[in-house]
Amino acid sequence: MSVKSIAAKIFAQKIYTKTQAWSTNPVASQQAVFKSLMRDAKKTEFGVDHNFGEIKTFADFAKNVPIRDYEDLKIYVEKVVNGEENILWKGKPLYFAKTSGTTSGAKYIPLTKESMPYHIEAARNAILHYIHETGNADFVDGKMIFLQGSPILEIKHGIKFGRLSGIVAHFIPKYLQKNRMPSWETNCIEDWETKIDAIVDETINENMTVISGIPSWVQMYFERLHQKGGKSVGEIFKNFNLFIYGGVNYEPYRAKFENLIGRKVDSIELFPASEGFFAYQDSQKEKGMLLLLNAGIFYEFVKSDEFYSDKPRRYTIGEVELEVNYVLIISTNAGLWGYNIGDTVQFTSLKPYRIIVSGRIKHYISAFGEHVIAKEVESALQEAMEGTTARVNEFTVAPQITPDSGLPYHEWFIEFENEPDDIVAFSEAIDDAMRKQNMYYDDLIVGNILRKVVVTTVIKNSFQDYMKSIGKLGGQNKIPRLSDNRNIVDLLNKV
Repeated sequence: MSVKSIAAKIFAQKIYTKTQAWSTNPVASQQAVFKSLMRDAKKTEFGVDHNFGEIKTFADFAKNVPIRDYEDLKIYVEKVVNGEENILWKGKPLYFAKTSGTTSGAKYIPLTKESMPYHIEAARNAILHYIHETGNADFVDGKMIFLQGSPILEIKHGIKFGRLSGIVAHFIPKYLQKNRMPSWETNCIEDWETKIDAIVDETINENMTVISGIPSWVQMYFERLHQKGGKSVGEIFKNFNLFIYGGVNYEPYRAKFENLIGRKVDSIELFPASEGFFAYQDSQKEKGMLLLLNAGIFYEFVKSDEFYSDKPRRYTIGEVELEVNYVLIISTNAGLWGYNIGDTVQFTSLKPYRIIVSGRIKHYISAFGEHVIAKEVESALQEAMEGTTARVNEFTVAPQITPDSGLPYHEWFIEFENEPDDIVAFSEAIDDAMRKQNMYYDDLIVGNILRKVVVTTVIKNSFQDYMKSIGKLGGQNKIPRLSDNRNIVDLLNKV
């Protein structure tokens, strides 16, 4: 055992102990964050406009600060982008993370000197919790790859602009720099396909032990490795045993990954976003990710089926329930206030508070009142694949409201790596799983309002070609699992 792996185990114990201190006192931890946010932001323009100096309780806050999305906050953000100080948070932010908005065009999310350390610590602590639980630390001596955006940044008015993953690349700890791949020059390549080929060339002969990234883009990397090396990823990287991912559910990819790798590897799920690092998988034995309650973020939760009512109730951490679909609302030490990030979550544990990401509040199907969410379609596909040789590369689901004949239906567009032997039985299995999960959908089937699921196969690389056609190939971009219209699938059919 190396000195580095021994040190990692000691550090892991220390971080685990610190985590226990705040996670076993969740309400107090969140209250401390709330008070700190109110104190530090009360003299900002936003704080003055919303009476932060008079806010003593969460009830006061909810009265003064409505729930907002990016468009509602944009008037303040634009002032900060233009170089004004003390608008959303004290001083100026260090960075703006540029993200792709679905309705707003480009969005600029501030990152401050107070918020930035939490992005780095959370990713580090996820790995340390894995080491503490499993005792596995040998991987720290090997090479680690983080598939991410370009670290090249622009500077305007003294603030640096770039993709979150590119910004984070500037904060890799010194003790990991020698292990980190790809090289800085390769990481700066903008074209995603060119970059993947360069990463393959750099890494194929290295001792890769940890690989991290969004599953859909890591899959592309694995496929290029297999094409070049002529062997499974596990044969090329004999000591690769830990996959770290975030952004999408891994389960639909798991069978394909295990086939590409040639064996099972441990995995750690993360829940990072430009707006904050919210949770990470702290245990290989428990379902869900540990919600980070002491990381400069105050959380609110609104039940998704009440979200669009006139005055939805806003719940704090001590009031949430298991397996209820909540819209995640945040206030942060980067200057986001009552901010709807668009994700929905469900709690899998209340001691400690663990969550899964169940979908997006704007990504759902309810063309007939069925309220289908991403977690349901992902679970249904996973159930249908069990016991079969089917493997899926990518998929999305959309309603077909006006078919040429017969009843309307939900259409599943699936790019298979291996098609099921019986596509009809596979479609039936998806439909059965959906009906078990969603009583509204079941009622529509029973009542002959909808007919059963229709699976439409798409040719290999169709989703990659679609993402390329809209300028979103690679990086942190991902296909929505479902939508309430056919905008995506209509374009998908044209590529």
